[in-house]
Amino acid sequence: MTETPIPRLILSLSVPTIISMSVSAIYNIVDSWFVGHISTAAAAGVGVAFSYQAFIQAIGFFFGSGSGNYISRALGARNTGGADRMAATGFFTSFLVGIVLMVLGTLFMTPLSRMLGATPDVVPYSNDYLRWLLIATPFFISQITLNNQLRLQGNAMMAMIGITTGAILNIFFDWLLIRHFDMGVSGASLGTLISQFISWLLLLWATSLDGNVHIRFRNFVPSVERFREIAAGGLPSLMRQSLSSLSAIFMNWAAASYALQGQEASTIAAFTIVARVMQCAMAVILGVGQGFQPVCGFNWGAKLYGRVRRSYFFTITVCVIILLFTSAAGWIFAPEIISFFRDEDPELIRVGVRVLRWQCIAFPLVGLTTPTNMLLQNIRRTKKATLLAMSRHGYFFYPVLFIVPGIWGLEGLQATMAISDVLTFMVAFPFFISIIRELSAREKGIFE
Repeated sequence: MTETPIPRLILSLSVPTIISMSVSAIYNIVDSWFVGHISTAAAAGVGVAFSYQAFIQAIGFFFGSGSGNYISRALGARNTGGADRMAATGFFTSFLVGIVLMVLGTLFMTPLSRMLGATPDVVPYSNDYLRWLLIATPFFISQITLNNQLRLQGNAMMAMIGITTGAILNIFFDWLLIRHFDMGVSGASLGTLISQFISWLLLLWATSLDGNVHIRFRNFVPSVERFREIAAGGLPSLMRQSLSSLSAIFMNWAAASYALQGQEASTIAAFTIVARVMQCAMAVILGVGQGFQPVCGFNWGAKLYGRVRRSYFFTITVCVIILLFTSAAGWIFAPEIISFFRDEDPELIRVGVRVLRWQCIAFPLVGLTTPTNMLLQNIRRTKKATLLAMSRHGYFFYPVLFIVPGIWGLEGLQATMAISDVLTFMVAFPFFISIIRELSAREKGIFE
């Protein structure tokens, strides 16, 4: 972590994470493809339920990043006892939170569907998907916690194996339960439950291997200090992920409001499909960024600020280049990409193409904002990290959502995310400059 050349180190840590996150994103794409061939309302229902899935992922990232960042710094400082206790606290607390959400969601399933943005014709499908997804919630959340803990220890390979196995099994169960057992949307959700449970078992087993921080119940010693550390390291992830989920819900509501008469399901489905396509591209960027995080944490803990600076700049360069290519491809092949999911609905294709092309315009800017947020999170600049995390899907998104479509109609709604990305970049760039200056000063020993 402190001696290997930075490009080789980050890429070696990134590749397993990119593979695991990309396979998970591809699973969502395949899920949408199978469901999209049932009906437009079914595609909209699963897309709406995806907002809940994004929310529970946010909870998992909160506990995983919060405990994992502490574990990374503790291992860098050779504090193995502190790392053991934090790992147990993060895992067991996340599982308990998942149980609470499962019970509440099951009791209030239809109100939950409506809150997520389902119209009356979409509610039956969103309920079908939520039914099994709610049961999977404790395993889903704690599995993400384990994945992040392993990754931030530097064991990205085991994290990749656990997540990738679950995602591949999910694709298989989609094919089996939807196509062969004709279970429809319920089959897609049941496949998610089974595959997430298997992934959870694999990751839990991985923590028992030599070289990893073990999860032991005797180390589960909750304390205010440990929860404060989890909040400090995980709050930016929670804000970024939960605001992404919340913004998707508001986008679903707005899509139904600005849709053409009788085309509400098509418009909602178009926006949710584009969200999954963009998630696929974002998975690569998050994979690179998550390969950077343990490098940043270890070297910050070891006071090797020059390596932190060089790894940060390298990560941004790689992310921007990747997004330039993917955005160009998304713009050029937008009609083919949207038609892949459902080629029998002209309105879905029309709206989806416009949404995708608008998002591709500003998407390369995310290549700077995401690594910057991750670095601020890693070095416990919690206020700045949280501010930046809340910008893209929060501070800027909602004013743009409420103002621009009111002036520009559906076209304004389609441009909302791109405008928010530009404004978020304007916040991130000054942070980028100040970080580079601080790291250079620390490297020279003149930082005050």
